[in-house]
Amino acid sequence: MATDYRNEFADFEGVAYLNASLQGPLPLAAVREAQAALEWKKRPDRMADSVYFDLPDRIREKISRVIGARSDEVAVTCGASAGLASVAAGIDWKPGDEVLVGRGEFPAHFSTWLRYEKAGKLRVRVVEPQSRFITADDYIAQIGPRTRVVSASLVRFDNGSRLDAPRVAEACRKVGAALLLDITQCAGSMRMDIRELGADMAVCSGYKWLLGPYGTGFFWIASEWIERLSLGAVYFMALEGARDFHSMPFGNLRPVPGARRWDSPETANFTNLAAFDSSLDLLQRIGVDSIARHVDLLVGEIIERLPRNRCVLASPEERAKRGPYVCVSAREPAETTALYEKVRAAQIHVSLRQNAIRIAPYLYNTPEEISRLIEVLSA
Repeated sequence: MATDYRNEFADFEGVAYLNASLQGPLPLAAVREAQAALEWKKRPDRMADSVYFDLPDRIREKISRVIGARSDEVAVTCGASAGLASVAAGIDWKPGDEVLVGRGEFPAHFSTWLRYEKAGKLRVRVVEPQSRFITADDYIAQIGPRTRVVSASLVRFDNGSRLDAPRVAEACRKVGAALLLDITQCAGSMRMDIRELGADMAVCSGYKWLLGPYGTGFFWIASEWIERLSLGAVYFMALEGARDFHSMPFGNLRPVPGARRWDSPETANFTNLAAFDSSLDLLQRIGVDSIARHVDLLVGEIIERLPRNRCVLASPEERAKRGPYVCVSAREPAETTALYEKVRAAQIHVSLRQNAIRIAPYLYNTPEEISRLIEVLSA
């Protein structure tokens, strides 16, 4: 029987919220921490200077545990796009350089490179899937001597398919290219060792499976890339000596060692990070392995009980080939939107993506809510 974590979250008042891949709700403890942080702003005389550094550093440490990294490899950002932008700005592009992006990827994987492509600094090559879901083989077939970056999601937002990242990473290494992974749709909901995935860099938004506020995220960069990736603008609190508020650094300015040099400006966003810190505490208290088991149980029930006379899977059925959620469509594709509206009308909150219904249960969901969903899909 699945564990009931509902007491950690607000009462959804009859709504079955199966949409963590859109927004993860703040745990109640995180809401309290955000409210306490607002009090700091109301009475800043009560706020210690150390908060500006200690709070982001706690986030760094907890993120590193979630993804199996070192804390000095983690930059605190406002979302996945900030990390993507740092990579784009930091590579010394040469004429003819190529960035590979899969067809149908999340738009940030295209918009990041747009200005560089228009300036003639690189070329974006779109990788076409040879079957229903894009695979490592599709990327590998396109990796060549001009490839500098493969920009890809570990788990796709539109269908939940999971990339065999280690195989892509191996092909990248052979030509000296970097694998840049977006782990937004899985970090916090499945066990992860970023080094085992073979990534050189990874980006993530914190407001989905990590249960943080909107406007949180991180950028991970392998230690061997820290000195290789050039810097753009550096936030002054990422300079050596900045922690000493009484004697700000003015001469011989140097960024601190490690990934903190890519922190987003106003890193210690109190209301956001205080809440995020608390959410990460909850994830660590429960454990990512326990979370993954809970989610897998619920998703497995959806797949097993899906009324196949009315619906079809729009995600890989094999667990190793998909992320922590599942997408379904009406058996007649033209009826999918109507089916989605029917589900939403029944107070079951899901998303519609690329003519598929994305169903993403998480900690706060129960088998009873899955049964409720199946009843609506079957009727």
